[in-house]
Amino acid sequence: MLKDGKLSSDETQNCVRCLSASAAAEGLNVSFCGMTTKGDFFTMKTRDLAMNAVLAAMCAVLGYISIDLGNIKITFETIPILMAALMFGPWSGLAVGGVGTLIYQVLRYGITVTTPLWMLPYALCGLLVGWYARHKDFSLSQSETVLIIVANELLITLLNTAVMYIDSKIYGYYSFAYIFGTFVLRLVVCVVKAVAFAYVIPPLIHTIQKTQKSAV
Repeated sequence: MLKDGKLSSDETQNCVRCLSASAAAEGLNVSFCGMTTKGDFFTMKTRDLAMNAVLAAMCAVLGYISIDLGNIKITFETIPILMAALMFGPWSGLAVGGVGTLIYQVLRYGITVTTPLWMLPYALCGLLVGWYARHKDFSLSQSETVLIIVANELLITLLNTAVMYIDSKIYGYYSFAYIFGTFVLRLVVCVVKAVAFAYVIPPLIHTIQKTQKSAV
């Protein structure tokens, strides 16, 4: 009912719901100046937070069961970080990378002076990939996905090498051969791993999003 020429708050919300339903029936993707029902908003946010928590736990587990061959570490912990970044954006990527790596570091090594430094490459990874995904409106081509993930893995390898150098200086195990002797090999491993990730992650994301839509 109009009051002083205006719709009431409840009537406005009902109009938005009707228009949204009509647009959905026509296959349109529309928004109304950010207007949404509180229930839909909190359902979406709760679902996203729950998914981020699961991905952070996956990151911790995958980091913990990594294969350590001296100074060569083969791990899949960046998969959930990349998934969070590509699905939800930079802050989710940052949170999953930071929290997941923190849990893994505490469980495996405890808290040390360099713990924040070991967390940094993975948190930064999630932030940058998430920013790029959002910049591309979360619609990346296969080549763009390969490029950003390879660049991300290379950056992590470089940062981890720097952190390893700092850690070795602090705790007295520095050796040029240990820190840099297998650097080229680690770069090769990270590129191969990144290309594999780029082809595995999109189908995983598609499956998760399909499941979420069917659950709504």
